[in-house]
Amino acid sequence: MSETGLDYRVKFETLDLGGLDYRIRSLLDRQQFFDPDGSALRAGISSASWPLFGLVWPSSRILAATMQTHAIEGKRILEIGCGLALASLVMRRRGADITASDCHPLAAAFLGENLRLNRLAPIHFQTGNWADSDPLLGKFDLIVGSDVLYERGQPDILSRFIDRHSKSAVEVIIVDPDRGNRSRFNRDMTDLGYAHREQTAEKRQSCGEPYKGRILNYQRGG
Repeated sequence: MSETGLDYRVKFETLDLGGLDYRIRSLLDRQQFFDPDGSALRAGISSASWPLFGLVWPSSRILAATMQTHAIEGKRILEIGCGLALASLVMRRRGADITASDCHPLAAAFLGENLRLNRLAPIHFQTGNWADSDPLLGKFDLIVGSDVLYERGQPDILSRFIDRHSKSAVEVIIVDPDRGNRSRFNRDMTDLGYAHREQTAEKRQSCGEPYKGRILNYQRGG
């Protein structure tokens, strides 16, 4: 369906995330593009990649399901490259102190609408560019992300971003659909002093569709 006043089309769907239903507003398909003021272009987002933030991706489902049972109490948490922020919605329902971050100019608006649809309290959103320093973002006890290693140059940039925003004792969880950049990211995180382990993700999503990927875990201190 389309919404009045929008120059892109959206749909509403109910997703099973960690055994609970969530009403999600997302883009209708990959054929969307809307950048009237050039803000996406300035953020390095091409017309081809513009709609990717607003789609439901398998890895984001896996991360959301993982965070349904992960220990979060008392932790300050950051979701990086959040897109539709499914994991943030799950953790907010559990009462987490969560900040969602993405460089897409519409990510905050979609997050706000999905919080409203699910009657959840607001989540702090911070525009994030991994190559830039952002002292206002602060440091976190837990940093999570899904499908964030999709370009060859990202392991180096992302590992340094994570390190800048990690407390001395920190856990990092990344769901990666085996895009081929995992080994480089593991080396970069190890060089920065993080212990590393990984496990094969569930071979089926909560919706029943097959999934191939891994859950990467990095820890320092604690």
